[in-house]
Amino acid sequence: MQQVTILGATGSIGTSSLNVISQHPTKYSVYAVTANTNVEKMLTICQQYQPRYAVMSDKDSAQRLKLLLNGSPNSPSSTRVIGGKQALLEVASDDEVDTVIAAIVGSVGLMPTLAAVRSAKRVLLANKESLVMMGGLFMKEVTQYKALLIPVDSEHNAIFQCLPVDYAENQTKKGINKILLTGSGGPFRELPLNEFDAVTPQRAINHPNWSMGPKISVDSATMMNKGLELIEACWLFDIDEKNVDIVLHKQSIIHSMVAYNDGSVLAQMGNPDMRTPIANALAWPERITSGVKPLDLIQVSQLDFETADEKRFPCLKLARDAFKEGGTSMTILNAANEVAVASFLNKQIKFTDIPKLIDKTLQNIPSNAAHHLDVILEDDRRAREFADKQSDFHNQQMSY
Repeated sequence: MQQVTILGATGSIGTSSLNVISQHPTKYSVYAVTANTNVEKMLTICQQYQPRYAVMSDKDSAQRLKLLLNGSPNSPSSTRVIGGKQALLEVASDDEVDTVIAAIVGSVGLMPTLAAVRSAKRVLLANKESLVMMGGLFMKEVTQYKALLIPVDSEHNAIFQCLPVDYAENQTKKGINKILLTGSGGPFRELPLNEFDAVTPQRAINHPNWSMGPKISVDSATMMNKGLELIEACWLFDIDEKNVDIVLHKQSIIHSMVAYNDGSVLAQMGNPDMRTPIANALAWPERITSGVKPLDLIQVSQLDFETADEKRFPCLKLARDAFKEGGTSMTILNAANEVAVASFLNKQIKFTDIPKLIDKTLQNIPSNAAHHLDVILEDDRRAREFADKQSDFHNQQMSY
């Protein structure tokens, strides 16, 4: 039986992972779950799955969870509650853990994911920021510590499934010509450009196909998620950005494709449900049921594709240019985006200010060679500090 740690258990990926695991009680056991402040949802998870450890990175939330678990006379819990960010690293690297699902959203997921890699775990990667920030350095650590890295993002898992069968073990790229990274285009694929200024956070998080958290939903609306995924794909599959095309596909049925030199194009298809890539990653190289309804192509009837418009979605060009620039440019890009999205969700800046704030940060924070983790973390800090100040300035301007 595989012992599984879920980093980010209360988010959408964590919830879907728990659903898949619950369908296979003889194969998988939840060893540890982590969250930040969502005590109520974590309480439910602990009561249902009885993990050995529950980690709340926020220490006050850990105390609340501990009181609630200990104060439940009907269901005394054997789960040990721990608080603090150090505990995230501990449950990601615990000797008894076989598999770590890295599903924490944002840069805060980097260090726990890295701890799992350095402990040679089977790492199911949903935290794209780890690769966006560390890139080649992260992949070197995967090789050095002999970790097994399997992507969970629907697009990268689709690519993984379409690659040569021995890819995961020896990185063989036999005959690969191009990767076609698909994206729905989010809720504003057809919105007139002159209406973008008036987009509200509520509209931006209302994705037409996927159920996701607010940050990822806004990234989908700006298509920065696809820019970050492009960077992730380049590092994950060791391919140049010029060989990665972004294709809009509004139905979200084809999750990505791999084109080969002989003219073949392999596509992974399925209903838009994260349980499919999670089940694939959990069981690889085997297959298990996911609970996802089988795809009915007759009912779908039509699949549409179009080119991604960088004028409509300027974040795509910002991400591609950051990869070309190299060094810590991608770290700066990611940090600025996280600040910009948070500011938009807090109604401090407009939707159209998101790419402007990212671009200004990239123009003002010099990039450095990304040879050491300390350099990456320092440039992440500098970018956030600059973007925060710019966001505050925008907020003051909007108040007048």
